[in-house]
Amino acid sequence: MVLKNASILIVDDDTDILTAVRLLLKTETAEVVTEKNPENIRSILQKRSFDMIMLDMNFTSSINTGNEGIFWLNAIKKMGSKAAVIMITAYGDIDLAVRSLKEGAADFVVKPWHNEKLLQTIKDTLAKNHGLPVTSTSDFQQGMIGNSAIMQDIFHKTMKIAPTDANILILGENGTGKDLIAKAIHDHSLRKDKPFIKVDVGALTDSLFESELFGHKKGAFTDAREDRIGRFEAAHGGTVFLDEIGNISLVQQAKLLSVLQNRTVIRLGTNEQIPVNIRLICATNLPLNELANEQKFRKDLIYRINTVELTMPPLRKREEDVVLLANHFASVYATKYLKPSMTIDQKAKDKLMAYPFPGNVRELQYSIERAVIMSEGNELSADDIIFSPLEHALTNSQEDDDLKLSTIEKNTILKVIEKNHGNITKAARELGLTRTALYRRLSKYDI
Repeated sequence: MVLKNASILIVDDDTDILTAVRLLLKTETAEVVTEKNPENIRSILQKRSFDMIMLDMNFTSSINTGNEGIFWLNAIKKMGSKAAVIMITAYGDIDLAVRSLKEGAADFVVKPWHNEKLLQTIKDTLAKNHGLPVTSTSDFQQGMIGNSAIMQDIFHKTMKIAPTDANILILGENGTGKDLIAKAIHDHSLRKDKPFIKVDVGALTDSLFESELFGHKKGAFTDAREDRIGRFEAAHGGTVFLDEIGNISLVQQAKLLSVLQNRTVIRLGTNEQIPVNIRLICATNLPLNELANEQKFRKDLIYRINTVELTMPPLRKREEDVVLLANHFASVYATKYLKPSMTIDQKAKDKLMAYPFPGNVRELQYSIERAVIMSEGNELSADDIIFSPLEHALTNSQEDDDLKLSTIEKNTILKVIEKNHGNITKAARELGLTRTALYRRLSKYDI
């Protein structure tokens, strides 16, 4: 839907806001209706429908103090309205506005706003509500690629969340690009000029956890030969990205929760509380229902880290992006390995489209890199496309009842490690795994 055909209802108890928006949209839309009293929303919607509703977060006549906007948002949804709802908020209530996205709001705008930005937000929201492409996410995407509707939705949400200080939990399978989204959020936040510190907490033992995150004093333990600041201090003013958060122990969770609640760290070997100002982004490949198991993960910590939740889709659910990504990786690696410009023939594309990519974008990336390296010409054929040997082994094992999955996995790992002369980083890359995931399998099979 185009803006000029849209009907918009604006609900705000500030008459100046109503006047300003009405004047701005009067020549841009088919109809603008304004209303001061949210109590009239039900009767208005019973009489007619709108394409969009702009709704204030707070009203002087309090229904549920601090949450009036959420209350009326839910009321609108319960009435069955198909209108896209944009929340109007002051910067001080921005966390509440972010929560409204989880409750079903299409977007939010912060007052005071620039008219051009408000118009663009309205246009994008109308387009998204009618299944049309959104035009304003290209700058946010940067190194991320995806034209599929599911990825455009991710880009749109993260673009809105980035300027806030909301803590974010990113869910998704291995290889879906959780780290790219985390970095993009930081780069488009008000903290972009401050550090972005990534920590793979799943790989930290209990003894290293406190030292790495919170720092230590010289002599605090055997190998503490000098004072050292932790990752939280190093990220002061910026963003801490905790990857594989779902794999930390309950003891580690308690220590992390204490820091998040108090916004201070205590270096090992000291009693001094050091204030830290960080924004927290966490990621895990565990589904949310597993994190909800209180025997594995503290519920109070979930609430702390999950102001906003984003789920990165697996590649098999964004099939229209497969060839787009493959072309991108072919170009990148042709340049890296001083090869001529690479194209992908139709049979190779068909092969890519038919494969489920259990290793997601990371597996596709390594498959294309391998193909570019081994290719003799400037066109990748179906024979050049070879998928992860580990994933291939796992797939084949399901077809043969006489073979044990664990044996195939162990033998594949051993062969790839031997091929790479014991280099774990290279072996993990060829297997389509993270180093941490490969180390887990080494421990599992006592290799």
